Amino acid sequence: MIEIFSAADLPRAKASGRFVATVLQGVQDRVKVGTNLLEIDQWAREMITDAGARSSYVDYDPSFGDGPFGHYICTSVNDAVLHGMPYDYALKNGDLLTLDLAASLQGIVTDAAVSFIVGVSPNPSDLRMIESTQRALEAGIEAATPGARIGDISHAVGSVLTAAGFLINTDFGGHGVGSTMHQDPHISNTGRPGRGYKLRPGLLLAIEPWVMADTAELITDPDGWTLRSATGARTAHSEHTIAITDEGPVILTI
Repeated sequence: MIEIFSAADLPRAKASGRFVATVLQGVQDRVKVGTNLLEIDQWAREMITDAGARSSYVDYDPSFGDGPFGHYICTSVNDAVLHGMPYDYALKNGDLLTLDLAASLQGIVTDAAVSFIVGVSPNPSDLRMIESTQRALEAGIEAATPGARIGDISHAVGSVLTAAGFLINTDFGGHGVGSTMHQDPHISNTGRPGRGYKLRPGLLLAIEPWVMADTAELITDPDGWTLRSATGARTAHSEHTIAITDEGPVILTI
């Protein structure tokens, strides 16, 4: 399903995006060495509930997961890159943490993710990897203009990641959002320009470059959800939800 919203819906989309960004920033600001992943999940739960919003994760039960996710935020640590299920783990100095949050406010879902280093003295290679996903995200957003194609976004993202020396996994990528979290069109993190669905004003897209330091192969944890690098290498993930408008892409989750 692909939903196209009217210009009158944009204020609701912006409100949802601001909320998701606020929760992510609020949680990130509280994280420190010794913070437990289950604490992070509780913080997200409280902020979502207090705002009258709805989690997109708690009851999420897709074919690639093992039953309903059951938590309010994804917390992926070090070699975990996607769908990190919170568990009883206290963060250590130097851990690379990705927070990924999707929530519905005023009937519209927005989705965003941020990677950062816990504590002090971060590894320069970790910072370079995070920065590469951020630059790829910026390139993907810049390519998301009315009349462009999904392949133009994928090509822009993939060009940055490949130039930075990373291998690209195409099993998971960006996607449409709207009244539900995961919709068509799929946005691979590499692709050919000029191909795929034509971008129209009113389309909401979550663009999410993610990489693993030395591999493109994923393995799944026994929890049935958490996806890790097959080599144990560190990972990074950046994501924004945007709206396609007549004037160009508008970042909602900022």
